[in-house]
Amino acid sequence: MNHKILCLLGLLLLLRVGVWAQHHAVAPGLITVAADGSGTYRTIQEAVNAVPNQSQQRAVIHVKPGTYREKLVVPTLKTHISLLGDDPATTIITFDDHSGSNGIDTYSSHSVLIQGNDFEAVNITFQNTAGRTAGQAVALHVEADRCVFRNCRILGDQDTLFLAAGHTRQYFYRCTIEGTTDFIFGASTAVFEQCTIVCKKNSHITAASTPEGQPYGFVFLHCRLLADSTLATNVSLGRPWRPHARVAYLYTEMGRHIRPEGWDNWKNPDNEKTASYLEYRSTGAGAQPQQRVAWAHQLSAKEAKRYTVKQVLTGLDKWQPGKVAPTFSLQPQS
Repeated sequence: MNHKILCLLGLLLLLRVGVWAQHHAVAPGLITVAADGSGTYRTIQEAVNAVPNQSQQRAVIHVKPGTYREKLVVPTLKTHISLLGDDPATTIITFDDHSGSNGIDTYSSHSVLIQGNDFEAVNITFQNTAGRTAGQAVALHVEADRCVFRNCRILGDQDTLFLAAGHTRQYFYRCTIEGTTDFIFGASTAVFEQCTIVCKKNSHITAASTPEGQPYGFVFLHCRLLADSTLATNVSLGRPWRPHARVAYLYTEMGRHIRPEGWDNWKNPDNEKTASYLEYRSTGAGAQPQQRVAWAHQLSAKEAKRYTVKQVLTGLDKWQPGKVAPTFSLQPQS
């Protein structure tokens, strides 16, 4: 191989490394969290607080296995943070606040609150252990834009996952989300791809409050809807928390616990005029397109083409989340 070819190959390699670094830059010195004191910090909150404000470089926080009892907040100024666990079964962030306890309401009941844009979590469990009789008890509350959750578990009962802010976007890939009542709710645009949705009793999966004029709300692609007990035998796909709610299920496997009529109007017939409740090629015992409520809609093949990850999440900034998490070294950098 002559000298010119070697130089050309070297230049191409440098360009590829430069592009990778531009998109996946890591702040000098990987931050580690370990409850036993073997990491940089003992708590995740300490690690988040240590990240520079408004950083344009991605700060990777490796959370070592353990149960972290924290009411964690990622503030607005803490941008481009990644929480990287080894396994969601062994890396757990948990708290037990719930509505009606010590002045707590739905908005403040979270175990984890994400306000900083461009947040990412991989292999983490977000949990609220307040229990089934506690009322609203949020495990994960997201207000930020361009957030990604890969291979995570979001566990709770009522109001488990709160995607609170309109005109923000989140992407969930191969996550497990469980709860009882309205346990995926809020105003954002969110895509759930290849996720497992576990119903724990008879109630409603979604309670969208999509703002009027926002083209997408919650979109489920190639997901599975499961029931974890005999208490879940009559579950709706969703009910509108506010008028103009938008929810779509495409290529989703639905267990027999999904009621034949599919949807609920929250005891308000006026919601039927504004809600956009959609399905396409549902499968399983809970897929009963001929029995769905008259005000829901089965998408045509042409209409379904508008419901892809790219179409739903791309905004003016052309943001596109990848399915595969970046690979970061778990050794501190020299």
